[in-house]
Amino acid sequence: MYRSFTISAPPAASDGLLASLERLDQVVSLSIERGASVKPPGDVITVHSLNSRAGDVLRAADEAHAHGQVSIATADVASLVDREHAEAIVKDTDEALWEETEAGVRHQSRPTHNYLLLMAAGGAVAATGFLSTPPTQTIAFVSASVMAPGFEPLAKVPLAIVLRRWTMLVRGLRSALLGYLVIIVMAALSYLLLEATGAATLKNFVGNKEIDKLANPTSLDILVSSCAAVAGVTMVASRRFALLAGPLIALALIPSAAMVGVSAAAGEADLVAQASLRLGIDVALVFVFGLIVAGLKQLLVHRRRPLR
Repeated sequence: MYRSFTISAPPAASDGLLASLERLDQVVSLSIERGASVKPPGDVITVHSLNSRAGDVLRAADEAHAHGQVSIATADVASLVDREHAEAIVKDTDEALWEETEAGVRHQSRPTHNYLLLMAAGGAVAATGFLSTPPTQTIAFVSASVMAPGFEPLAKVPLAIVLRRWTMLVRGLRSALLGYLVIIVMAALSYLLLEATGAATLKNFVGNKEIDKLANPTSLDILVSSCAAVAGVTMVASRRFALLAGPLIALALIPSAAMVGVSAAAGEADLVAQASLRLGIDVALVFVFGLIVAGLKQLLVHRRRPLR
């Protein structure tokens, strides 16, 4: 996707901003409506640009703050047709702006009732996987990983560290802790309900082969989780949120958290410790590889902090 910017700026800043934007090679089209902005009062400048170095557009717009209040909105453009820029359009990059990445993870990981309900549903479904036969178990774990938005709050942490957004860091940790606590509690309650109704027994749980796999990950399992962590953070940084189900399925985040809850409800302290360790390993992989991916993108691609 290409970029569209709508900038509302004070009239005193418009001419200088237009001159700065016109010099940028990646800007394909540029227009202004004098006095069209009511809030904030001023002119409206519309920019259509390539993804490559789109941050330069924001840098130029940010300089207009010296003259008064500036409002900036970004959007995707499905296509750009311009013969003069045809070659550059074909060779354009697929990076997202830091501002868009930050807005995306904020939207997906805020501890709203929708976020908590999805985490709860994921925990309950994952709990049934430990009490099911292999075909149904696979469906339960995959479904739970797709339902629960468990990756975004974790990815928010390394992004916040790289971008030095400390409020974002605190909110990411809070969302992750609250979300995974909900998974654990709902998994425990689901197990207790199934046990009380006679639909499951302790033998069903401790005899499940998936427990040993989660409790004793092999180097192959760690490699899969590592690749999933790299892929997930890359998807977040490039705003490919629709594809995040893949990394979440490959990681053991949701099943491990659910195993903590079921093990606690079943009174199996050793399994609680083993499940917690596996959950910690996958969380650590997201943090470590998140720092590497986000750090490299900041160093090689963006080279700026997002605007406040």
